[in-house]
Amino acid sequence: MAATEGEAKAKRPQKVYSLIVEVGRKEGDGLPDKATGAALLCYASGVDEAEAVRETVAILKEADLSPLEVQGLGTLEERLKAGEEIDEAEQALMKRALEENSVFVAEMTPFFD
Repeated sequence: MAATEGEAKAKRPQKVYSLIVEVGRKEGDGLPDKATGAALLCYASGVDEAEAVRETVAILKEADLSPLEVQGLGTLEERLKAGEEIDEAEQALMKRALEENSVFVAEMTPFFD
């Protein structure tokens, strides 16, 4: 039996990427009153980092946040290889993001002038 076109193309595996997203202020963003913005630590699944970034930015915009800049920190494997210590709670969130093919905001640090 011949493989269909969809079966012939190997599906690229999803990975979870750690991202730092800087957000500015926007009405209804839920940030503290006197904050000028925030940094969000996000775990996002994607077949590559570019897809993870696109999905994260889209979801944050839907949540009335104003993404300004995204910095990729790498996958769990890349971060561990670089010598970073990542605790079990963080690894559990990364695993969940992968299993649910989703984006998680793990931490939010507001900026104040």
